[in-house]
Amino acid sequence: MKILAISDEECPALWDYYTPGRLNDYDLILSCGDLKASYLSFLVTMARCPVLYVHGNHDTGYDRNPPEGCDCIDDHIVVYNGIRILGLGGCRRYHPGAHQYTEREMRRRIGKLSWKLKRLGGVDIVVTHAPPAGLGDAEDPAHWGFESLVKLLDDYHPAYLVHGHVHTSYDHRIPREIAYQDTKILNACERYVFEIPDRQVPLKQMYQVIYKTRKPPEHHTGMILH
Repeated sequence: MKILAISDEECPALWDYYTPGRLNDYDLILSCGDLKASYLSFLVTMARCPVLYVHGNHDTGYDRNPPEGCDCIDDHIVVYNGIRILGLGGCRRYHPGAHQYTEREMRRRIGKLSWKLKRLGGVDIVVTHAPPAGLGDAEDPAHWGFESLVKLLDDYHPAYLVHGHVHTSYDHRIPREIAYQDTKILNACERYVFEIPDRQVPLKQMYQVIYKTRKPPEHHTGMILH
């Protein structure tokens, strides 16, 4: 499965200078936050695949005008083509505002997903806005990572953690990829492409969305809701 990960900066080649067919090769698009809702809506219209997203700390406008046709996976686990994907948006709290969390609050969010992780036997891709602490974060408090995300990697060993928040334009030395145990940590600023093999699972488990809420969203991607 070929995945386009995006965050923080709209890509001119995919929007302002888009040419038909440019998104045809992707099987899934993952947004790690801080992107215009209209940009995500454009991508899901032009692509032949779902767009899944988490909130960045600047995505307060999504509450009034969410990206149409896209699925928010914050605090959810999605199974797509057999790949288990967990969403944890937001960043470390550095001033009052939405989509910001203390370390304790992030730890609680992860804890609430533990039964779902056990039910699915783990996770393959973790989608976040902020990176794990010490693994792609920055020195200023607004861009510190979460220790609880490091523990999540230690406990479940996903193949990938994809994040945004730390712009590669801040410093040319900011890495795009970091290896940590069994996990590749990817900075998706603007765009980053990676591939992961489909997992061989029973057909009924190929497309699932496990939501905290009972009412499914108005727009979803044809995946089964549980």
